[in-house]
Amino acid sequence: MKYGVNRVTLVGNVGEVPRVTERDGEAFVANFPLATNEFYKNKEGEEISKTEWHRIVVWNKAADIVKQHVNKGDALYVEGKISTNSWDDKEGNKHYSTEIVCDNFLFLSPRNNGEDTIAEVKAKSKMKEKTVN
Repeated sequence: MKYGVNRVTLVGNVGEVPRVTERDGEAFVANFPLATNEFYKNKEGEEISKTEWHRIVVWNKAADIVKQHVNKGDALYVEGKISTNSWDDKEGNKHYSTEIVCDNFLFLSPRNNGEDTIAEVKAKSKMKEKTVN
């Protein structure tokens, strides 16, 4: 198969204040954990809750929106792709980290004490932005 699909859709809550790395005073990359919850009943009929944590990475202009508007506890709809990184530690052990590179997100939490409806932000991040003269 020549082509594949690497697409992720998550709905969850931001686990901590986003960390934003800036370059020249402008947001460049934002990182934050997103918790998703699953509920099911076990054999005894008890409701079980399972939380999965996802590392979210947002680039460029979208990172600036995250910096200004995303807070711990906010409900977000996130779309992106899975990216896995690997590195070797000082002892030569291989480590892996999996993250979601976000290219679109929606605010699901009400803004301004509930006055606003669901706010949509289509923040298409571009790894490389080039200006054509």
